[in-house]
Amino acid sequence: MDRLSALELFVRVVERASFSAAAADLGISRPVATAAIKDLERRLGTRLLQRTTRHVQPTAEGEAYYRLCVSILADLEDADRNAGGGVGGLLRVDVPGNLARRLLLPALPAFLAEHPGLTVHIGESERFVDLVREGVDCVVRAGKLDDSDMVVRPLGVMQEITCASPDYLARYGTPGSPHDLDGHMMVGFVSSRTGRAMPLEFQVEGKTLDVMLPSRVLVSGADAYAVAARLGLGLVQAPHHRFENDLAAGALVEVLADFRPEPTPVSILYPSKRHLSPRVRVFVDWVATILGPHLAAAR
Repeated sequence: MDRLSALELFVRVVERASFSAAAADLGISRPVATAAIKDLERRLGTRLLQRTTRHVQPTAEGEAYYRLCVSILADLEDADRNAGGGVGGLLRVDVPGNLARRLLLPALPAFLAEHPGLTVHIGESERFVDLVREGVDCVVRAGKLDDSDMVVRPLGVMQEITCASPDYLARYGTPGSPHDLDGHMMVGFVSSRTGRAMPLEFQVEGKTLDVMLPSRVLVSGADAYAVAARLGLGLVQAPHHRFENDLAAGALVEVLADFRPEPTPVSILYPSKRHLSPRVRVFVDWVATILGPHLAAAR
């Protein structure tokens, strides 16, 4: 293995805390990865990694060398790009499924054509991701964010709406205000953070009102949430773009439009401990360009 590949491998082993995961990311076998790191340590004359049966973590020398390697690799990417070589390599990202399918994936062919050396691995989730440990370069997230050491780039806000099927409204009636919801049902959307169904949220006279309604169906995925709404199983709340086609087709109807929830912020996050590599930079800028027309400016 050449010296540059060994540096890339070492960085990936530190970030994934695993020889097996790093080897899989780079498309090599675990024995090859292990031998390459041993050769690197032998050439440097110092131990870079502390190995246990469960974890791999850098020694003090390894941590310092890791920071240097990250900087060197980022500078090399910049040099290649400035010389006309463009960006390349594997980019691992994580995006909420609906945003990925409706907005990002349709525009992805043009992005890949512009950057032919780039391979993009897209994970779909809304869960917390340990970017460094899981080897993910950046994530797109909707909602208020917990404090972390991630760099956060706000992209805008999504307008949330409340919907129900025509069949549901024929059975339960159309509420005129959040105070008319006695006797109504909701499809419970279970939070990945709390494990509990989240209440419906409304803005009433400038204040937020949370309303928890009975649920006979609880789901933890956006697609199941939309299907349950179409089947008349309760009221739902989600970003407007998620139900755009259903609203146009009459499968769902917006209710309580005068009491819409507070818009949901959308952000892209990446690790603060890394230099922002060119491939991450171009992806972050591209995401902002694609999502921008669908998002309002944050107030």
